[in-house]
Amino acid sequence: MKCDVISIENKKVGSVDLDEAVFGAPVRVDLMSRYVNWQLAKRRSGNHQVKDRSEVQGTTAKPFNQKGTGNARQGSKRAPQIRGGGVVFGPHVRDHGFSLQKRVRKLALKSALSSKQAEGKLVVLNDAKLKSAKTADFKKNLSKLGWGKTLVIDGADLDNNFQLATRNITELDVLPSQGANVYDILRRDTLVLTKDAVEKLVERLK
Repeated sequence: MKCDVISIENKKVGSVDLDEAVFGAPVRVDLMSRYVNWQLAKRRSGNHQVKDRSEVQGTTAKPFNQKGTGNARQGSKRAPQIRGGGVVFGPHVRDHGFSLQKRVRKLALKSALSSKQAEGKLVVLNDAKLKSAKTADFKKNLSKLGWGKTLVIDGADLDNNFQLATRNITELDVLPSQGANVYDILRRDTLVLTKDAVEKLVERLK
């Protein structure tokens, strides 16, 4: 499928053929959901921790006699029902991640790219390079482009000036092609790919 290529000044500079297998695949919402859950689970720290009765510091002696006090019998001051005792079934350090097949991850990324193409929210940029690293200069071009909440995916290497000019813009994210993922694509309204990014993604997903 043909797609127009624009410059950073919002001028048409040519066109590019988008691979149907990558940008025209069936949109599988179920696979994208599985991918997002997998991605968010992987980045959880899982370092919350409480002490159970074996880890709480305190005596192991019986707090008072079994009989004759009128109180309920107790065996330890570290028991969960005692103030300062251990916690029952509390969280412990663990890994929240789980495995997801490479085939499913590929299909989910194809679905995300295809959904943006189908919605008309995919933009192909000639290149993401700037002469100046000033955010104010880039914002003038951004107002002409009218992208809104945007994810820009470049080739393997990012232009330093482009990174510096865009890093203080809250609604714009920039990623190299190897960092392309379903979660970041779906959370932004517009997906902008450079010509290098299109080549790299086709090479990765074919």
